[in-house]
Amino acid sequence: MTSVDIDTVPHDRLSTNDMARLRELFDAEYFAEFGAWDPDQPYGYAPHDVHVIARLGAAVVGHVGWARRTIGVGTAEVVVAGVGGVLISPHARGQRAGTLLLAHAALSMKDAGGIEYGYLGCREEVVAFYESCGWRRISAVEHSIDRAGHPVMQAPGPPLLTLPLDPKPRSWPAGPIDLRGRAW
Repeated sequence: MTSVDIDTVPHDRLSTNDMARLRELFDAEYFAEFGAWDPDQPYGYAPHDVHVIARLGAAVVGHVGWARRTIGVGTAEVVVAGVGGVLISPHARGQRAGTLLLAHAALSMKDAGGIEYGYLGCREEVVAFYESCGWRRISAVEHSIDRAGHPVMQAPGPPLLTLPLDPKPRSWPAGPIDLRGRAW
């Protein structure tokens, strides 16, 4: 594989070309099931403040989006980078592009300052990949707003993962998680 270039772009600085290439990446994967990608409400999930983009020449071959939010965990408040929109183009899979992309995303979260943890939910099939990149699985009740705008409670079980961003992180607090909005 030719060298993949990684860019970190704030949402409000995405170029028209970036938007078009990201739309191609997401629509190639999800259009049949979810329709067209909307960067301001991707498939009904929370939008991203920052986009970490993998490029192979002019093509966008990968993406990780994240947004800073203070969530409730038990009686504590935790500042997280809620991660979503993790996608690698089929022709870039299996060549470590995802690992490189997640490493750059973690650096961008750390560089943003004041964020304690990366936070994401995912499918069971990709948990091992995230764990290989340093993410840790947690188990908790999760409260959020669903894609239709209604409150929802998810019982423990489906994968939730965190990534400590502080060199000396406090332990992830015990208790139910309130995302205080849509998942990413």
